[in-house]
Amino acid sequence: MDKKIAIIQSNYIPWKGYFDIINKVDEFILYDDAQYSKGSWRNRNKIKTRNGSSWLTINIEYKFPQKIKDTKIADKNWGKKHWLTIKSTYGKAQYFNDYKDFLEKLYLNSNEKYLSEINYKFIIAINNLLNIKTNITWSSDYKFTENKKATEKLIEFCQLAGGTEYLSGPSAKNYLDEKLFEQNNIKLLWMDYSAYPEYNQLYPPFIHEVSILDLIFNEGPNTKNFMKSF
Repeated sequence: MDKKIAIIQSNYIPWKGYFDIINKVDEFILYDDAQYSKGSWRNRNKIKTRNGSSWLTINIEYKFPQKIKDTKIADKNWGKKHWLTIKSTYGKAQYFNDYKDFLEKLYLNSNEKYLSEINYKFIIAINNLLNIKTNITWSSDYKFTENKKATEKLIEFCQLAGGTEYLSGPSAKNYLDEKLFEQNNIKLLWMDYSAYPEYNQLYPPFIHEVSILDLIFNEGPNTKNFMKSF
C-alpha cells in the first residue's frame, strides 16, 4: 500500500503552501534535528499590512551551531506582542471575529520554552481549523543516521516511516538526487506552488507569500477554495 511522506523543518505560522503539502501526504515529518539557520522561516513569517508585508519575528537565543529543536525563546512576552500586532492589522478583516478568541488564547497562553514547541502548536491548531488529518511526527521519533547527504537522509526517513512516495518543495530540485530515489523504489513528487488564485485580501496590491492567517482572516470558511490540496 502506498504511503506518501513529506519532511520539512517546522516554520512559524507558515504560508498556505506549507499546509497544502501537509494535506497532500499521509505523514508529515518535522525535521527539527536540522541546524537552525538565521534569517529563515523557523522563527518568523510575514503578515499583510496597509504598508505592504511585514515580519512577525520570535526572538530566540542563538549560538552556532544549534539544532532547531534546541533553540530557546528569548522573549517570554512574544505572544502578547504578536497578538496585538495581528489584532491591529486584521481587526477589519471579514472573518477576523470568527477566529479571534481561538487565536488569542493560543497566543496569550504560549509559555513554551522552545521554538519547535511553539511552531508545532500553531501548525496543529491550523490543521484543526482546516480539518487536515495528516499524521504529524518528529524526526527525533526515528533512529536515523546523522552524517548522511541530503538525499540519503530523506530516503532513510521514508524507509523508516514506511513511505513509498516523497513529496518535496520545488526548491529542492537544486540538490536532490532523483536517481537515488528511483534506485530505492521511492517515487519522488514535486509540489507546484504556481497559479494560486488570489483572494479578497486587505490592503492591495495582492501578495501570496504571507502567513496562512491572512487567508483565514480574509476568507474564513472559504479558505480551502484558495488552496490546492482540497
